[in-house]
Amino acid sequence: MNKNDIKILLVDDEPDILEIVGYNLSNEGYKVITAENGVAAIKKAKKHKPQLIILDVMMPEMDGIEACEQIRKIPELSSTIITFLTARAEDYSQVAGFDAGADDYITKPIKPKLLVSKVKALLRRLNENGASSELIVVGDLTINRDEYKIILNKEEIILPRKEFELLSLLASKPGKVFKREDILDKVWGNEVIVGGRTIDVHIRKLREKIGDDCFKTVKGVGYKFVD
Repeated sequence: MNKNDIKILLVDDEPDILEIVGYNLSNEGYKVITAENGVAAIKKAKKHKPQLIILDVMMPEMDGIEACEQIRKIPELSSTIITFLTARAEDYSQVAGFDAGADDYITKPIKPKLLVSKVKALLRRLNENGASSELIVVGDLTINRDEYKIILNKEEIILPRKEFELLSLLASKPGKVFKREDILDKVWGNEVIVGGRTIDVHIRKLREKIGDDCFKTVKGVGYKFVD
């Protein structure tokens, strides 16, 4: 995808952040759309269908966590990358963000050049994963990476992007134990720094949606998909 075709929705209630971050992203050639709260973010996300959403956590009217949860329920935005940009660095806040369906977490303050670098890394993984052409069928589960679609027992299931990628990885080789470091590398990439509980949060959500018996924890090693 051409850089000029990429739309980024920047959401923050601080005008300075919108101006500085928006300016630097625009300078890179991205089309930047801004919003000042979660309610406006959802409306603009539906309208513009951005490839990336940079979302503040603490905002009036609707905070970033709730906005992320609402956006993840919109099928046409299921492949959109969402990263939080916030001054809050506590573990509980990060876990809440990933639990809501976020792909990454960036702590303010951050230098504009570093932020642009992180954005490029996230979008590069979007392009790499979008280029993947694969149909995975395991029992009653079908994963269509081309159409970003999951069918379980003849019913379609909508998953946030990272849950989709994690499920695709594990289901690609049923019975194989994927080490935690390999999962982080393949799903989140070396460019993105995430907390140690990130995988556990995503596995818990997958167990709720796909089935607890489908995933087995290998203590001290990682996870595997059970056919």
